[in-house]
Amino acid sequence: CTAPLCLQALLRLSPSKHSSPPSLSVKTLLSSANLVFQLEMAAQEVASQPSDTLATLKTESETLKTKLEEERAKLHDVELHQVAEKTEALGQFVMKTRRTLKGHGNKVLCMDWCKDKRRIVSSSQDGKVIVWDAFTTNKEHAVTMPCTWVMACAYAPSGCAVACGGLDNKCSVYPLSLDKNENLAAKKKSVAMHTNYLSACCFTNSDMQILTSSGDGTCALWDVESGQMLQSFHGHAADVLCLDLAPSETGNTFVSGGCDKKACVWDMRTGQCAQSFETHESDINSVRYYPSGDAFASGSDDATVSLFPSCIFFKWRLLFGGYNDYTINVWDVLKGTRVSILFGHENRVSTLRVSPDGTAFCSGSWDHTLRIWA
Repeated sequence: CTAPLCLQALLRLSPSKHSSPPSLSVKTLLSSANLVFQLEMAAQEVASQPSDTLATLKTESETLKTKLEEERAKLHDVELHQVAEKTEALGQFVMKTRRTLKGHGNKVLCMDWCKDKRRIVSSSQDGKVIVWDAFTTNKEHAVTMPCTWVMACAYAPSGCAVACGGLDNKCSVYPLSLDKNENLAAKKKSVAMHTNYLSACCFTNSDMQILTSSGDGTCALWDVESGQMLQSFHGHAADVLCLDLAPSETGNTFVSGGCDKKACVWDMRTGQCAQSFETHESDINSVRYYPSGDAFASGSDDATVSLFPSCIFFKWRLLFGGYNDYTINVWDVLKGTRVSILFGHENRVSTLRVSPDGTAFCSGSWDHTLRIWA
């Protein structure tokens, strides 16, 4: 239909009185018609090219995908259970209580080690935060908070400050000094403010930034000096109960767990959830990164511990878990077997941390005490 329409237009534009012989006009018209036909054919050819190109690209894509799978197969690691079958079982495991720290008047809810591998900070339902010398069991500092249920505490990387918070919805930082009689409350600095209770806090690789999680369903990164929120993290559908920073120099990721039964890995630079895991059947109340940062473990009220590895590892094989039955279970993460059960606490084990050098660990309990095991 296109060519006749063009011809009609050409005829309509021709003058009524020709200045040249009529035969010349017919030749011109035929020549124009031929040109239009050629243009049409060219247009059809161009129109057919994209589909041919798409087919070619699909073929190339499939070829590249096949090559990629072949390369992956060359580097493919074996399954974890296959490695475990060839690995020797751990020898006799002996670990017992070396120190007992007594001083809290109610349930111990949280604790953290100082980088010097000697000092410990703990918080309790009695509203107190205590800094301990783990070698001598002496109390070096004690702070009475304005509320009970101090659910979170953390040591600063430098060892010169501690952070804590709970039902006051705040995260407060207290500078420490060598003067054990100094009034720490006078130097208190309120850094973070949530709209619900503070469930956990953790300094980044600097004393100047701190991560917090809350019953308001969010996590946040704060500047300690100004008290300004640097980044917020939204993704949990219920209370966030715990968090842990990835052990790396950059410290750009952390993991959190909550009442929505999810464990979320976050990118601190973007505020986005990089990955989430839903394997538990109840609240996740504890998350911890593997020392190399290649995996993390989560503990839940469903009485299970889950390990989420990104690769197979061999250097560290022990995983410690505190339970409601007053015991601490020691697991071989490679074989997935329990190698020991530790007894000593007289109530629920609520918190547990391995020392920075890995030579000991400390547990806190609802029996008002902390125990150091080695």
